[in-house]
Amino acid sequence: MTKEKTQYEASEEEMFNLDEYKFQPIKGYPMLSWRGKRPLTTVQYFPAQLKEVYGEEVDGWRNKIYWGDNLHVLIHLLKEFRGKIKLIYLDPPFDSKADYKKKVSLRGKKILNDMSVIEEKQYSDIWVNDQYLQYMYTRLILSRELLSSDGSLFLHCDWHRSHYLRMILEEVFGPGRFLNEIIWKRKQATSYRGKRLGISNDTIYWISKTNEFTYNPEFTINDQQTQRYIKERYRYTNIEGRVYKLGDLGNPDYRPNLIYEYKGYEPPANGWAVSLERMKQMDKEGRIELPKKRNGRIMRRQFLDEYKGRVIQNIWDDIPIVNSQAKERTGYPTQKPVALLERIIKTASNPGDLILDCFMGSGTTQVAALKLGRRFIGGDINLGGIQVTIKRLSNAISELKKNHPEQLPLTDEEMSPNRLAKFNGFEVYNVNNYDIFRNPIEAKSLLLEALEINPIQPGSIFDGEKDGRIVKVMPINRITTKADLDDLISGFDYKQFDKRQSKDPNNPVERITLVCMGHEPDLVAILEKEVLPYKIDVEVVDILRDKHDLQFKRDSEAVIKINDAMFEITNYYPMNLLQKISLQKEKVEDWRVLVESVMIDWNYDGAVLQPVVMDIPEKNELVKGKYKIPEDAGTIRVKITDLLSESLEMDLHHG
Repeated sequence: MTKEKTQYEASEEEMFNLDEYKFQPIKGYPMLSWRGKRPLTTVQYFPAQLKEVYGEEVDGWRNKIYWGDNLHVLIHLLKEFRGKIKLIYLDPPFDSKADYKKKVSLRGKKILNDMSVIEEKQYSDIWVNDQYLQYMYTRLILSRELLSSDGSLFLHCDWHRSHYLRMILEEVFGPGRFLNEIIWKRKQATSYRGKRLGISNDTIYWISKTNEFTYNPEFTINDQQTQRYIKERYRYTNIEGRVYKLGDLGNPDYRPNLIYEYKGYEPPANGWAVSLERMKQMDKEGRIELPKKRNGRIMRRQFLDEYKGRVIQNIWDDIPIVNSQAKERTGYPTQKPVALLERIIKTASNPGDLILDCFMGSGTTQVAALKLGRRFIGGDINLGGIQVTIKRLSNAISELKKNHPEQLPLTDEEMSPNRLAKFNGFEVYNVNNYDIFRNPIEAKSLLLEALEINPIQPGSIFDGEKDGRIVKVMPINRITTKADLDDLISGFDYKQFDKRQSKDPNNPVERITLVCMGHEPDLVAILEKEVLPYKIDVEVVDILRDKHDLQFKRDSEAVIKINDAMFEITNYYPMNLLQKISLQKEKVEDWRVLVESVMIDWNYDGAVLQPVVMDIPEKNELVKGKYKIPEDAGTIRVKITDLLSESLEMDLHHG
């Protein structure tokens, strides 16, 4: 029994001698300026590796989840999906100056106090200078390229940078494309006690690519305003017990062709609102009410059981946040409610349309799309988000199949927003061999420690200092590209450069060490050229090529027995999780309390995991740990995922 090690497989030729995509220059107004603003006019394709498959293809389609930097995910998608995506929902970082952590506790244990909760940092929302604006600018340009001509984009943000983001949206998409500013009231009250008003809302911008966008009005009937309207207006009941209200049948404009007498009743001055034929049909259906007095007016009956409700406006105050007790709660920070995404998806798309969310998080968009019969693509840089999404989708598919077995598979005619999606299979990809580390946020700290780099205070574009050089750790888990230099260049202190160059023109104004996981060959030359006329001294430490002996994390281990046609996990040691538990002085008597899920492929083809066993227990339950092996089993691949979303994958041979 051997444990498989992850390898960096892509060569420079594979990474760089690939398709290029060019874009039209941005022509929108107004145009927002910031330090380090760089137009995106061309990008280079990034490959993706298929890693896991769940469910079947339908009509040649299986939904897709990508693990990797969403910049590279978006570029990868251009090859197949440019101009083909109907709806894009973006829930990016808000520049909130905070780190977001996921809290987990051992399965089957009752949480008594905060000390029994383990925290894992998921992502950092701290940006220096104008890095955030350039980050969003490039991703919005790529999103525009992916949208279909009748597509829409919804950008979710809050008060921190919403004013800048609206200007960037109008710059990227052009004038006349902005449709709505949606105010989502997340909660009724806030605990903020500072010297300003509390904030209880987020903002969602809706923008279209052209005037041909899809719009399906949504209605609400359960809010207080609508219920008050129903109580005040629907005051009548017919002999069949149907509740109704009365409405005017007169025409607001003068229509001589609609002036006629009906059953002896004179028409309004402008004529009726309907033709004589329609009037007779409404009378037959009991939809008109004749007046008791001869000089009265015929009225229209509008039945309550046919009332859809009030058309949703741009203030959404009927969808609360996902609280800690909600059934859909995953523990992932900044998780959005499924009801919110269902409203967005139903408003701007139709069944079968393709939906994209490249800031996927815990997979709320994907779950909503699945339930509403849309195809979807998701992506995220955080492995924790990928694993949570896989779990949620697997559970959602199982639940839908259990509740609606007769609906599988659906025909195109049967598909509707209230029926089970027929597009329920999905596959997981790894973009740009993004698997050296599991959690890039935690990995940066480990990397600084391993290289003996002295960390510097937060608020700098750099991460540390060593031997008189300032150190910048480039994106973890993938090669560094020219596009990654944008944040660095925009964050330089050019005033200091002026002073240093004036004082000593023969020496570099800065000595920089870039730490990366592979890089484009001309990276240093590009950086030096971008900061001219200043001279900088740049060195590159490439972990993949120069520091093979560095060990950043201890790998997990498992003990597995195969006998009597049974596959049994007898013990499991997720080293990083166990280390965190030891700091909390927790005792682990059953390895299963550490496990989120077990996936088993009985006939692994050596490349793609296609699990048949998907043991994903409910929150307070444990995995089984023991599974019957089918007679036709060959090479067995098992994937064990712990509470920190780190996975151990092993191959075993049966027979």
